[in-house]
Amino acid sequence: QVKWKGKDLFDLVCRTLGLRETWFFGLQYTIKDTVAWLKMDKKVLDHDVPTEEPKTFHFLAKFYPENAEEELVQEITQHLFFLQVKKQILDEKIYCPPEASVLLASYAVQAKYGDYDPNVHKRGFLAQEELLPKRVINLYQMTPEMWEERITAWYAEHRGRARDEAEMEYLKIAQDLEMYGVNYFAIRNKKGTELLLGVDALGLHIYDPDNRLTPKISFPWNEIRNISYSDKEFTIKPLDKKIDVFKFNSSKLRVNKLILQLCIGNHDLFMRRRKADSLEVQQMKAQAREEKARKQMERQRLAREKQMREEAERTRDELERRLMQLKEEATMANEALMRSEETADLLAEKAQITEEEAKLLAQKAAEAEQEMQRIKATAIRTEEEKRLMEQKVLEAEMLALKMAEESERRAKEADQLKQDLQEARESERRAKQKLLEITSKSSYTQSMNSSTTALPTDLPSFNLISESLSFDFKDTDMKRLSMEIEKEKVEYMEKSKHLQEQLNELKTEIEALKLKERETALDILHNENASRGNSKHNTIKKVSESSS
Repeated sequence: QVKWKGKDLFDLVCRTLGLRETWFFGLQYTIKDTVAWLKMDKKVLDHDVPTEEPKTFHFLAKFYPENAEEELVQEITQHLFFLQVKKQILDEKIYCPPEASVLLASYAVQAKYGDYDPNVHKRGFLAQEELLPKRVINLYQMTPEMWEERITAWYAEHRGRARDEAEMEYLKIAQDLEMYGVNYFAIRNKKGTELLLGVDALGLHIYDPDNRLTPKISFPWNEIRNISYSDKEFTIKPLDKKIDVFKFNSSKLRVNKLILQLCIGNHDLFMRRRKADSLEVQQMKAQAREEKARKQMERQRLAREKQMREEAERTRDELERRLMQLKEEATMANEALMRSEETADLLAEKAQITEEEAKLLAQKAAEAEQEMQRIKATAIRTEEEKRLMEQKVLEAEMLALKMAEESERRAKEADQLKQDLQEARESERRAKQKLLEITSKSSYTQSMNSSTTALPTDLPSFNLISESLSFDFKDTDMKRLSMEIEKEKVEYMEKSKHLQEQLNELKTEIEALKLKERETALDILHNENASRGNSKHNTIKKVSESSS
C-alpha cells in the first residue's frame, strides 16, 4: 500500500514465512551502488529507492548470531540462515578452505537428499549440484567425479540426521569461518591510509585491504563506550579512557549511516544475549523444544516401523528362498521316483524274458533226453552203425549237458533279476515316502509364509504428551560481561577432535593434487594462520588484548 511504512511491509513478509525471530532480518535494497536497509518507522516510498518499477527488496539476515545453535530457535530461521550462508560461501563472499568446503557440501547434500542410499544415490547424482566454490574446484587437479566421491564419503556418515539437524551442523561449522557475518566497509584513517572496517556480532575490527581474515585492531562491543559520526568522519571511543579514540573517514555519508545502523543493532543483540531471555523468547524456546521432542519421537517411530518392515521383508525373502529350495528337492525326488519306476519296469520285463528262455531251454533239454533214450533203445545191426550211434549218443549227451548248464545259468539269472526287481520296488517305496514328507513340509512353509510376511497393521503409535515435558526458566542476574565473553571464547575454541582429524586427513589427501600457482591471496593467508594455530576467536582475543 502507498501509505505503508517499512514495518508494514516487513511484518507482511514475516507473517507469510511464519517467522517470529524477526530481529535478525531486514529488507535490503541497492541505491547508487551502495547497500541500504529499509527503515521500519519510515514510509517505504519515502526511502531513496530506485524509481523504476517494480521496486525490488531482498529479505536477508542483517545481523548474525554468535552461536547459531543456542540463538536460532525456529526451524524457519535456521533454514533462512543456512540458505544465505551457503550462497555467500559459494559466491566466495565468505572465504572457506577446501577441506571445510567438502564437509559443508556433505551436510548440504544430507539436508537436500536425506539419508544416503547406494541403490538410489548412484555415481553422478551430484553432477548438476553447485556444492563447492569455483576457487576450490580450480585449485586442484581433480575431476567432478573425484570431488563427488569425497563429498559422498562424508555424506554417508551423516545417516539419521534430519534436514534441520544437517543445516544446523552446516551453520556450526560456517560460523567459525573468519569472514562469517562480517560487513566490510572501505575507510581511511587520519593519515589517509586505506583500511577496511568490519562490523559483526562480536565488535568492530580494522583490517588491511589485502587481508580480510586477520584484523589489525579489534574493539569488542563491551569495550566500546561510544560510537558517533559527523558528516563523513566516524569516531569510536573505547571504554578505557587510556586508549586513544579511533577516528576514520568513509567515502559517503550514506555509508556512515549504514555503519551506525549495524553497530547499534549488533550492540543491542550483544547485550540482549547476556541478559535473561524475554518471555516471548522463553515461550518460543519451549515450543521449539517440544516440537523437536515430538519430531524426535516421530522419527524414532518411523525408524522402528522401517526396521520391522525390513526384518519382515528379510524373513519373507528367506522363506521364499527356502520354498524354492524345497520345490527343487521335490522336483528332484519326483524325477528319481520316475527313474526308479522305469528301472523296475525294465527289470521286470527282462526277468520275464529270462524266465521264458529258461523254460524253453529246459524243454529242449527234455527233448534231447528223450531222443537219447530212443536212440539207445534202437537196435544197431552193424558195427559201423553202432560206432556212429555211439558218436551220436556222445554228441547228444554233450548237447544235453550244455543245455542243462545253460538252463541252470538262466534260472540263476532269473532269480537275480527277481531280487533286483524287489530292491527297485523297495527304492520306489522310499522315494514315494520322501516325496510325501517334502509335500507336507511345503504346505507347512507356505502357511508360515502367509502368516509371517504380512506386516502388522497394529504397529504401536506414540503420542507426545506435552504435560510430560517441563522446562525451567530462571531469571538470573547479569554477570560481569568480560567474564561472560571470556568463557564463551573458550567454549568456541573447544573444537570437535574427530572433525579436525577428518578435515586434516582430507587436506593431506588432496594436497598432492593442488596447483600452487592458482592459490589466491586469501588461501595463502589462511594457510599462514593455520600453520600458526590461529583461529577466528583466538585471533580476535589476541588483537583486542594487544590494542588495549
